[in-house]
Amino acid sequence: MKAAPEDQVVLLDLQRLDNDVTRLTHRITALQKGDRLTELGTTAAGLRAELAAATGRVEDAERDLARLESDTATAQARITRDTTMLQNVSNAKDAAGLQSELESLQRRIGDLETAELEVMEQLDVYRARVGDIEAQLADVEASRSTLVAERDTEIARVEADRDAAVQSRAAVAAKVPADLLALYDRQRARYGFGASLLQGGVSTASGVTLTNSDLQTIRQAAPDDVVLCPDSDAILVRTAESGL
Repeated sequence: MKAAPEDQVVLLDLQRLDNDVTRLTHRITALQKGDRLTELGTTAAGLRAELAAATGRVEDAERDLARLESDTATAQARITRDTTMLQNVSNAKDAAGLQSELESLQRRIGDLETAELEVMEQLDVYRARVGDIEAQLADVEASRSTLVAERDTEIARVEADRDAAVQSRAAVAAKVPADLLALYDRQRARYGFGASLLQGGVSTASGVTLTNSDLQTIRQAAPDDVVLCPDSDAILVRTAESGL
């Protein structure tokens, strides 16, 4: 393929802009993934699971307390009833039975009140744990919201830079002959680089110093010959810096 040397030189600008677009696209992808955001999301999910479990323990304890209080109220009502009956009973045997039941009910109330105190103490612990987890979760969510806002701002900035690079790339590509541009795009799609500057005998795309044999072949090529780099397969752009 033949192409004017000045058209081949334009490919270096095109490659630079393509590199910028690729770099900025990778930056956007990295920001969208957000390792720190992922970490905070995992932490928040763990805290929500802990909160659900801790809240369940609080609800269980509250049900236990409500049941104990109900049992205590029932026992107290029976004491009130039996006390009234005892005041009005005349049969010694019936009186002894009522007295025995009253003593049993008093012991029952004592046991229930002890159990209530234990549950109330445990409930305080459970509620405090719920409060601690809620505070931790609030801190994590606040940090996550801040990071999301910062990330979105940065993504918007990088996207603007990428859009500008894409527009500049289109303007530069319009200056390149169609057949040369097609070759450039094909080589870049296949090998990652479409154009490479030969600078001091080194191909910038591969970073490799060309052999004397390769350099001799390139020296023999006409200035408007399109030469491919033997290492990167990119279009090798020759300038005064090439060391030929």
